[in-house]
Amino acid sequence: LPTGWPLFPLSVVLMSAACGDAPSPVTAESSKNDSLVGAWRSQISFGTGALAEVKDLEFMYVFNAGGTMTESSNYDGAPPVPPAYGTWRNSGPHQFEAKYEFFITKAPATFEDIAKGSGWSPNGHGVLTEKVTLSDDGSSYKSTIVYAAFDQAGKPTEAGGEGTGSAIRMGL
Repeated sequence: LPTGWPLFPLSVVLMSAACGDAPSPVTAESSKNDSLVGAWRSQISFGTGALAEVKDLEFMYVFNAGGTMTESSNYDGAPPVPPAYGTWRNSGPHQFEAKYEFFITKAPATFEDIAKGSGWSPNGHGVLTEKVTLSDDGSSYKSTIVYAAFDQAGKPTEAGGEGTGSAIRMGL
């Protein structure tokens, strides 16, 4: 450094470079191995409840870094329901818990109801609680899942059930 060069500006530049928020490639790879953050595609199989007869149920998830998530299934259109929204958290090494909810709809009573502009009306909501075990390499997981269904008044119905899932991380 030239004589009289102030050290303060240089130290500020060096500290700000060291404090950047971009993870190193090694950190990014190791955090992928112990985090759900990202997009996933899963196969779900319920052994009990209203969903036990569905043999080709698939979910797609997005787990966000802030602990929120979105889920959509290949059956969101039958009957029409919006995606599920919820939260997730780490519960131990390679262990996670997610809880997400969606609205349930009921079919119009008659074709005339549809012709009058009435469609699928609200009919309660569902709550899915999933316990996830992430693989060591972070590219897949196995899970257990509990489905609880509630009527329009918020009372539990008999439609709930229990199942298992297996997912793979989506990527380019």
